[in-house]
Amino acid sequence: MPSPTPRPDPPYRRIVEELRGRILSGDLRPGDRLPSVRQIAQRWGVAVATATRAMATLRDSGLVETTVGSGTVVSNDARRKHPVGPAASQWPRQARAFKQPLGRMHVLRAAIAIADAEGLDAVSMRRLAVDLGVGPMSLYRHVANKDDLVTQMVDEVFGESELPDPGPPGWRAKLELVAHQQWELCRRHLWLPRAVSFTRPALVPNMMAHTEWILRALDGLGLPMTTRLREALTLHGLVATVALSMAAEVESEQETGVTLDGWLLAQQKRANQTLDSGRFPLLSTIPTETVSDLNGLFEYGLARHLDGFATLVEDAARARS
Repeated sequence: MPSPTPRPDPPYRRIVEELRGRILSGDLRPGDRLPSVRQIAQRWGVAVATATRAMATLRDSGLVETTVGSGTVVSNDARRKHPVGPAASQWPRQARAFKQPLGRMHVLRAAIAIADAEGLDAVSMRRLAVDLGVGPMSLYRHVANKDDLVTQMVDEVFGESELPDPGPPGWRAKLELVAHQQWELCRRHLWLPRAVSFTRPALVPNMMAHTEWILRALDGLGLPMTTRLREALTLHGLVATVALSMAAEVESEQETGVTLDGWLLAQQKRANQTLDSGRFPLLSTIPTETVSDLNGLFEYGLARHLDGFATLVEDAARARS
């Protein structure tokens, strides 16, 4: 009786074996950056879900780890780990079942950790189940779908910010305080601006508390509620706009492996030729770091916005008197 034809390894296993071989041979050393999930999908011609499972299998084996700001890198003790064996290719629930009863906070913290390290696109129900070592269906007891998951993630993150009651004296000091708190949240969680919609706002209690706090901060100024709400949205929009640029820069570094300083250095010759042409005499006097100083851009934008809002407040006061 002829022996059955062996089944080929699934695509994600071939990716795992190739990357594992490069790690164990020393071709990829501790701290070296691995391709992103998107790059793996493109390089091997597989779906993003397949690339995600390959990366999760390497992570479960201890060969790679995820770090904030660097993406996925080779673990420091990867060479001392056992090679990825057949057990690692099984569904992670068989390899390492979740030790405690799975709760909503376990799910949210794991999802936030993935988004912080790899971006919002890396968050999926399958990936989350892999990281938690459970079957995907068990997650649906806590979240309805990915949209619901992201909404709850936003609520959890805004809950990290404690707004004082009543806060510092004066409307301007209050708005500065809440804007800086939102800026710090966006710097800590670069995916956050993408998860918040102005036109289709989600009912997120902790984020709504920020809006309510701003509305209360503008009490007694004689401004209609419509103006006060628009101010709350504009303030958040200012924070989110600069934060999106910061997130895009981090993503570019992770995708290309080229830091902003490295990119600027590579562009220096072309930039010098353009600026030395004489067409842009004013631009040529500006230090390079001014453009890349996103924190400085945020502070400038906030100050000038509040200057303008102060004029509106003064006009409203004159109209009342």
